[in-house]
Amino acid sequence: MSTLSGKVALVTGGSRGIGAAIARRLATDAADADAVAALIQQVVERFGQLDILVNNAGIYHTGPVAHTDDDAYDQTFDTNVRAVFAAVRAATESIRDGGRIITIGSVAALNGFPGGSVYGASKAAIAAMTRSWAREFGQRGITVNVVHPGPIDTDMNPADSEYAPMQAQMTALGRYGTAEEIASSVAFLASPEASYVTGAELVVDGGMNA
Repeated sequence: MSTLSGKVALVTGGSRGIGAAIARRLATDAADADAVAALIQQVVERFGQLDILVNNAGIYHTGPVAHTDDDAYDQTFDTNVRAVFAAVRAATESIRDGGRIITIGSVAALNGFPGGSVYGASKAAIAAMTRSWAREFGQRGITVNVVHPGPIDTDMNPADSEYAPMQAQMTALGRYGTAEEIASSVAFLASPEASYVTGAELVVDGGMNA
């Protein structure tokens, strides 16, 4: 979009689904914390700047707590929380004043559901860190926000799954969202029009929480 002309954006997890849509919209797979830090350094070395960081990489684990082993717990938090923390830490010195940090959360951070304790907790952690980061980066004019998608048609939660009709009915609009609709929300937060929005949780869920 024209308002982002000349900006350098890094989108983690941009190979498919929401991440790919965001990357296309901003005109630009990270789960390993060290790899994310190295990637940020490479971006700065190649382009000379970093204006926008979008933390999209994530995994989705569900299951009753009695059947959730330590590996599933660790993998979820390593990918959904630790890698995001590492990316923001690595970007601290690199991202330019007035930049944007946007993380993809989930409505699971707001609403509990059976089997979703670990995933929901990981996304709630991201929201909590976002509020603190907004305070830390505010003096530099850098905004930090999180987008909470509802049911979105992706490989991780396809609109033709056996659980899709139930999820669609839980929304006010009665349908799944698209990755492009989430990308539009991210593009807004990345734009100058959102310069006074920070520390916010933008819920894009078709009215699931209405």
